[in-house]
Amino acid sequence: MKFSCEKYLIQAACAVASRATASKSTIPALEGLLLEADLGLTVTGYDLRKGIYTRIEADVAEKGSVVVGARFLGEMLRRLPDGIVTVSTDANLNVTVKCGRSEFNFIGISPADFPEMPVVDGVNNITVPQSILRSMINQTIFAVATSDARPIYTGTLFEISSDVLTLVSVDGYRLAKRSEKIEKGHMEDCSFVVPGSALGDIERICSDEEGEVSIAVGTKHILFTIGETVVVSRRLEGEFLNYKKSIPDAFRFTVKVDKGEFMSSIDRVALIISEKNSSPVRLTFGESGIDCLCMTPIGKAEDVCSCEGSGDGLEIGFNDRYLMDALKAAGADRLDLCLNSASSPCIVRAADGSDKFTYMILPVRLRAGD
Repeated sequence: MKFSCEKYLIQAACAVASRATASKSTIPALEGLLLEADLGLTVTGYDLRKGIYTRIEADVAEKGSVVVGARFLGEMLRRLPDGIVTVSTDANLNVTVKCGRSEFNFIGISPADFPEMPVVDGVNNITVPQSILRSMINQTIFAVATSDARPIYTGTLFEISSDVLTLVSVDGYRLAKRSEKIEKGHMEDCSFVVPGSALGDIERICSDEEGEVSIAVGTKHILFTIGETVVVSRRLEGEFLNYKKSIPDAFRFTVKVDKGEFMSSIDRVALIISEKNSSPVRLTFGESGIDCLCMTPIGKAEDVCSCEGSGDGLEIGFNDRYLMDALKAAGADRLDLCLNSASSPCIVRAADGSDKFTYMILPVRLRAGD
C-alpha cells in the first residue's frame, strides 16, 4: 500500500475516527485505526459497539490496508510538519510515514484482525439538516443518564410520528424533549434509542453550515451519514419511559421569566454550593418576582428575578445544576415556568407557545435550614 495526502486531511480524519476506537482492549486492532487506500483513503475506528469511518481525497499509488494504533498515529501526525504525508507498507506490515524531512518506521497490525463493521439493512430512512440535528442533540443530551443502573436511559429516544422527529432524554431526575418537523425522508412511524456516547460524536461531527444527515434505521443498528463520514451505532434495547404520560398537561401556576435574568440569579445564589457543601436552590414564586435563596455551611445567598404572573407564594427547591442545564439548553429568550405544587415537577417551555422544546425537572424536598 502507498498513498499521499495533505497532512490536515488525514489528521482530521484520524481525529474523527479515533472517537470510535477502544481505549483499552485485549484485541490490539480495536485500539487502532484501519487505513484503506483505494480510490481515496478511508479511515475507520470500531470498538464493537460504535463505528466511525470517513473518506478523504488521497493520491493512491498502490492499493492496500493496514491497522495503526490510534493514539500513536494521532500524536505522530500532530508532530509532523505541514505538507504532504506519504504512507507506505510492505508485505511484512512495516509502515513508513514521511512528511518533509521527517520519517517514521514501525510495525502495523494486520487488517485481518480488524472486525467487520455491522451492515445496516436500513428499514427506515430519514434526512435531517445537520444544523437541526446538532441543535436537537445539544438541547437534549445533557439529560442522558450517566449511570448504568437503567441502560436504556444512557441513550436518547428518537421518535418519528406524523413527519415530526422528537428526541427525548431522561435520567430519573429530569427530562428533555425537543421536536422538529421533518420534510425529507421516507420513514414510517417508529422509535429507537441511540446511545448518548454516539450522539455526542454525531453532534461534534455535524456543522452549522449547509448539509444534511441521512439516518438509516436497522433492526439492531442505526447509521448516520454526515457528508463523507459515517457513524454506525448499536440500538439500545429496553422499555423507555412513556414521556407523554409523565409530563403534566395542566398547571396551577405559569410564570414568565427572562432566560438570561433567571440564569444570572440562579448562578449568583449557587456560588456558595460545592461538592462538600451541597444544598438546593430554594425558589419562592411571589407576585411579579421569584425569590432565590441558598443556604450552606459557607453562608447564605439571596437574589430576586422578576417575572410575569404569580405563584401565590409557592416554595420549591431544585438542584441548581439540573435547573441551569435546562435553562442553558432552552432555545428561547422568554420562558414559561409551569408549576403545580412543591412536590410536583417544574416544566420549562417557550413563552411564545411553540412546542419545540420541553424540560421537566423534579424538585428537591426542602428541609428546615436548607
